[in-house]
Amino acid sequence: MKFASVIVPFAYFSLATSLSLLGSDQAALNEGNEALKVPGENPLTYCADPSDYILSIDYADLDPNPPKAGETLTISASGTFSKDVEEGTKVLLQVKYGLITLIKQEADLCEQIGNVDLECPLKKGPMTLTKEVQIPKEVPKGKYTVMADVYTESGEKVTCLNAITYF
Repeated sequence: MKFASVIVPFAYFSLATSLSLLGSDQAALNEGNEALKVPGENPLTYCADPSDYILSIDYADLDPNPPKAGETLTISASGTFSKDVEEGTKVLLQVKYGLITLIKQEADLCEQIGNVDLECPLKKGPMTLTKEVQIPKEVPKGKYTVMADVYTESGEKVTCLNAITYF
């Protein structure tokens, strides 16, 4: 599950990075359709029906869940790619604090996956990943929303995930 292995840590890494720029105690809320919930102990939901996604996520577990300010977040994920994910695949990442957009950027997936010790192409088949992310202790209280939309150069959806967390 290279994608979840890539996207989940990338999304939470981006959240942790943006939170360190801002500077508490928290609870997570999965605000969404239960049918779109990503399997596992996490606040993740799919953006839409994932049946056509290249990545099928078996589970994505966060420990602790919900993430806590000042603690190390361990992300464990497993899934299967239905085809290779090649160079040119993009990630649109958006992180919001309340209504304020902290991050909204498109990045090349293959340039970013080194952060989670992977490289392109991501091969068809199963994958498991564990990654640790430090959440800053100075995280301001409030609602944080993360959206990570991953798509190939030809526009095929690899995956799209949302997460809502309250600190």
